[in-house]
Amino acid sequence: MSHFAPGFGLLQPYPFQKFSKILATVTPNADYRQIRLSIGEPQHPTPTLIKDALASSLDSLARYPATSGTPELRETISQWLVRRYGVTAVDPARQVLPVNGTREALFALAQTVIDRSKPRATVVMPNPFYQIYEGAALLAGASPAFINLTPESGFAFDTAALAEQVWQRTQLVYVCTPGNPTGHVMPLSEWEQLFQLSDRYDLVIASDECYSEIYSDDAAPPLGGLQAAHALGRSNFRNLVLFSSLSKRSNAPGMRSGFVAGDADILEKFLLYRTYHGSAMSPAIQFASIAAWSDETHVAENRRLYRQKFETVVPLLASATRVEMPEAGFYLWLKTPIDDVEFAKRLYQQYNVVVLPGSLLAREAHGVNPGRNRVRIALVATPEECLEAAQRMRDCIARL
Repeated sequence: MSHFAPGFGLLQPYPFQKFSKILATVTPNADYRQIRLSIGEPQHPTPTLIKDALASSLDSLARYPATSGTPELRETISQWLVRRYGVTAVDPARQVLPVNGTREALFALAQTVIDRSKPRATVVMPNPFYQIYEGAALLAGASPAFINLTPESGFAFDTAALAEQVWQRTQLVYVCTPGNPTGHVMPLSEWEQLFQLSDRYDLVIASDECYSEIYSDDAAPPLGGLQAAHALGRSNFRNLVLFSSLSKRSNAPGMRSGFVAGDADILEKFLLYRTYHGSAMSPAIQFASIAAWSDETHVAENRRLYRQKFETVVPLLASATRVEMPEAGFYLWLKTPIDDVEFAKRLYQQYNVVVLPGSLLAREAHGVNPGRNRVRIALVATPEECLEAAQRMRDCIARL
């Protein structure tokens, strides 16, 4: 007799855990100081305005927070969405809900919307992908179905890649735009296809947009899901839930502060689930979040730092191998001249640089692993460290 939830036995260790076991057998070159570019954890300083707001609100810790958050925070997020995406209105009372970082919310949504009574419940997701999508599906009693993101299609989320029978049993679709790890931004045409499927099969779309504020051209921010829905006459955001966070935008991953926004009917049920899940955000974190969502100066400076790193790293790597500039986000999805795990091991052993093998971020689907022979490079370290790491990677490739 099993004492664990159905699907628990199918969970896999996170890619970082898998790779740590591989690297445990390798000794890095001690002539180099270690540079870690494997985890997407922002290393830029958290803005002072956020820290000051947090410090000034510690007396609020004496109160229990409401799961729905304060009206002030929901209103601030609503105003940010209107400014950022040009939508007409987002109801702060019914279409916005603060969450403790998007990771737990992405997981919890699947537990809320998956109907386990229906046979062969399916959750569609990109491949490679953020592993929480797969775990959420499995623990909700559903099976994952993968859409491979390939360079031949420009890393597009090609809904035609799955058969009609798969879509008929699909209840939830995860998309990530800008993509992790590809940096692909879904254009309006991809959104239109996805909305058509949503209408046809009444499936929920979970749009993970945590990298939306990191892009190269300040005059051309990435298209978002609510923005696409509004442009296509879907201003009620039917069956759409957007996920966003302060982790990457404001260099505050330790705050665990984000929000979901979209379909009011789904969010009503999601709020009910979260009251049982114990997911209320700390009052002090809410206060600091209001300060963060109200300011764009620190966000523009954050983009400038990432832009600086891309402008130095990409030309250097391009002199040694094929590398595509991402549309947005802070990852490089680098093609490797040899097997990706072997390349990452050699880079660590010879040059003490840690990157993440792409095959560990993906699953074998439709006969291929779309992460094979690629590595994900997170340009989260200082500009100087990123440049030095790129020089070492170039040298490593030259030795192969």
